Amino acid sequence: MSSLENREKKDSSLIITLVAATFFMENLDGTIIATALPQMAHSFGVHPANMSLGITAYLLTLAVFIPISGWAADRFGLRTVFGSAIAVFTAASVLCATTSTLPAFAAARVLQGIGGAMMVPVGRLAVLRATPKEGLMRAVAIITWPGLVAPVIGPPLGGFITTYSSWRWIFYLNVPLGIIGLMLTLRFIDNVCEDGQRRFDMLGFALCGIACTTLLYAMELIGRSDVDWLFVGALVAVGAVASVLSYWHLRRAPQPVVDLSALKVKTFAVAMGGGSLFRIAISAAPFLLPLMFQAGFGMNAFESGLLTLVVFAGNLAMKLVTAPVMRMFGFRPVLIVNGVLAALSLAAMSVLTPTTPKIVITVILFASGLSRSLQFTALNTLSFADVPKSQMSGASALSSTLFQMTMGIGVAAGAIALRIGQWLHGHDAHSIAPEDFSVAFLIVAMIGLIGVVDLFGLARDAGAVVSGHGKGKV
Repeated sequence: MSSLENREKKDSSLIITLVAATFFMENLDGTIIATALPQMAHSFGVHPANMSLGITAYLLTLAVFIPISGWAADRFGLRTVFGSAIAVFTAASVLCATTSTLPAFAAARVLQGIGGAMMVPVGRLAVLRATPKEGLMRAVAIITWPGLVAPVIGPPLGGFITTYSSWRWIFYLNVPLGIIGLMLTLRFIDNVCEDGQRRFDMLGFALCGIACTTLLYAMELIGRSDVDWLFVGALVAVGAVASVLSYWHLRRAPQPVVDLSALKVKTFAVAMGGGSLFRIAISAAPFLLPLMFQAGFGMNAFESGLLTLVVFAGNLAMKLVTAPVMRMFGFRPVLIVNGVLAALSLAAMSVLTPTTPKIVITVILFASGLSRSLQFTALNTLSFADVPKSQMSGASALSSTLFQMTMGIGVAAGAIALRIGQWLHGHDAHSIAPEDFSVAFLIVAMIGLIGVVDLFGLARDAGAVVSGHGKGKV
């Protein structure tokens, strides 16, 4: 291998690590404040329930602004947009830490969400353009682990910081990471512009924003105890109409804000279809588990956090063998078999009770961590396995939009499933019993199992060039 190839490989590895670090920072901020809300509410002089505005404002901003990331990267260049996103996210973190009122905090979270919306898809695009097909499995495995890890370790980490210091340090910790990330971005990422004259699709941006915002907010409201069904119904109606109009517009616009052409690639379409259902299912688990352990089983926050971290341990353990497993069996068999196992591991959580031995709980959670990690990485790698370089920008923006939607819907789906469990057992909204979680996990497992059906449409050699399996082996 020549010195030039060695340098390119080194630069590619550094870009992958940089993007993974920024992904972790962005994903962590979506969940870490959950356990800090009571202390934050006390600082702002408001009721803890009102603090949900800080989480909702961030997630909705991500959903609205992610679709324009592809246009921004094509128009202004990867380095410019990614670097600016890191700078905005870091500056907004400082504002979040220094606010003294809830409205000011919500405004800072909106600004932070704008930065995060640009970081995720543009960072992934930088990795996809810097990585050859044969190295895609390793690259995607690295940059996708934040999406698995952050929701699991976020709540216990936030609780630790809040207990032993101040909730403001949750945001101050982003400052050194942001500064280092910005310096590395300016040094190692090329400012590639695919289409500097591409016009901004304002109508598409507005329709996509309305669709994402109304549907996500409606799902979030359904999971609450005091639901205004008339308002929720109106939101769903507006979201459904906006979604149809968005699809119609994006299919016909000459330069749409989100390019749907990548959906013609079978592997990408399947990863976005059945893969989205799987992501909804696994996103519900980090929400339901701590609630079950504390509200259902009577554990304290520390015990609950330790058990939840077992899922994280399973995630990490699977990273060591993901590539060999994919090379040996290929995408289609792994995704189908492991998808069923992942759904079964979620269903197994429905049999847990306050008297279940800790070792049994640990084994089930570890097995769930293994299967969700393998499925998550395989789906994200398959997404871009056959997408041409010219369509990477649009595919990355669309993938990130759907990813953010499914993660948000997953939490809402967990809350809705729990409400169904309470309703079936005759419990009111303020009374949660262990058997309510049994129903919730069965519903979530069924969602994941339905997602496996779409995977049967894959060709036997799907993504073989990337996995190294069969005739595509390199």
